[in-house]
Amino acid sequence: MTVRTRFAPSPTGYLHIGGARTALFNLLFARHNKGKFILRIEDTDVARSTEESIKAIIDGMEWLGLHWDEGPFFQSKRFDLYREHAYKLLESGEAYRCYCTPEELEARREAAMKEGRPPKYDGRCRDIHEKQDKPFALRFKVPPGTTVVRDVVKGAISFDNSTIEDLVILRSDTTPTYNFCVVVDDATMDITHVIRGDDHLNNTPKQILLYKALGHELPVFAHLPMILGSDKTRLSKRHGATSVMAYKEMGYLPHALINYLARLGWSHGDEEIFSMNDLIEKFTLESVGASSGVFNPEKLLWLNQHYIKATPDDELAGLVAPFFESLGLNVSGDARMAKIAGTLKERSKTLKEMAESGAFYFKDKVEYDPKAAEKFLAPDNDSLFALIIERIEPINAFNHKSLEEAFNAILAEKDLKLGKVAQPVRVALTGGTVSPGIFEMMEAMGKGMVMARLNDARSHMKSLAAK
Repeated sequence: MTVRTRFAPSPTGYLHIGGARTALFNLLFARHNKGKFILRIEDTDVARSTEESIKAIIDGMEWLGLHWDEGPFFQSKRFDLYREHAYKLLESGEAYRCYCTPEELEARREAAMKEGRPPKYDGRCRDIHEKQDKPFALRFKVPPGTTVVRDVVKGAISFDNSTIEDLVILRSDTTPTYNFCVVVDDATMDITHVIRGDDHLNNTPKQILLYKALGHELPVFAHLPMILGSDKTRLSKRHGATSVMAYKEMGYLPHALINYLARLGWSHGDEEIFSMNDLIEKFTLESVGASSGVFNPEKLLWLNQHYIKATPDDELAGLVAPFFESLGLNVSGDARMAKIAGTLKERSKTLKEMAESGAFYFKDKVEYDPKAAEKFLAPDNDSLFALIIERIEPINAFNHKSLEEAFNAILAEKDLKLGKVAQPVRVALTGGTVSPGIFEMMEAMGKGMVMARLNDARSHMKSLAAK
């Protein structure tokens, strides 16, 4: 048997964190078992489904590297198939025509609720065998008995069929309904494992009954516990960003999010860091926990910083470039980018933070922090800057080693500690007192910019002295 899994989002919004984890677990299980991963867009809700949402879902999956083997398939293009299967059930007597109008159904539901009865369909059209000349829906005839969901994650769960109403499978306008479409799709696409959020668990007994009525073999079910916020309620916007692409915009790396989502409900010993190949090799449904995972933004941030540090400088340069551009800084074609990224990676938790902290590399003029300038760019430091400029101006191989040698010579000559020299230079070059290491920063900045900014600092000191 070839394992076949699927991710089947409804295109009514962006790809959220929970959906991304479901897609990931389906992909990992398929890859682990050398099977196929299918993408299906469940767009039967015409009123709410949008092209924008479809694009958002696909963009999110592509950014995360969740590449599907087949699809995307669209339910909206498969209506004839659903109608064909619905009428098969009608012909076999396992479905019937329901002539009740929406207004009648609503009135009965309200009456049932007032009387304390379950507001389910009362089956009054079950025994109408003569076709009537008025609109009708097709309802599935739920049989008596008990339906057991045998779930890999949650174990066996029993449902009394008497609690399940005769569900509509084809509306009076001939459009099919969600539960019916899902079963027809999963059966005809040969899906072997249905891995999805446990918010779908109540749909599963209905779908099992439909599988049996249509004569199809049941897939293996695995319902994943919900992702909770820090307050142990279902993850929502109040807990922070829930859109996958929002994390891209905030400067997270896709594999950091993949690694984090994999660990949100699944574990492999005490390991925390996994490459995609590691995840494929080690993932099993038996290792998925039955309790809900709690979303921890700090843990995700820690993972993101780990992956930023681990990314080669030239690759990181390409990733961070759009974030510099978003600040209005032109970095296109700048040969310094890889070195600059290398100086910023150790202190940066996100690409956005990296760009903001490294903006000084690309500005025409540095803006001094007033307090830092007052302390370190005072007129009495002019002679020190003159000496620094004198010593580094002749350097041809403008690199960490030659710069450190020049500074060490100044320190020995003036009997100074490095901080007494490096901090004024740091303020002159960046405008503030926090930056990457002074020598690696100067090398990345380049001799031309370093000399210009040191001279600008001297001009600043002279203007203060003249006042």
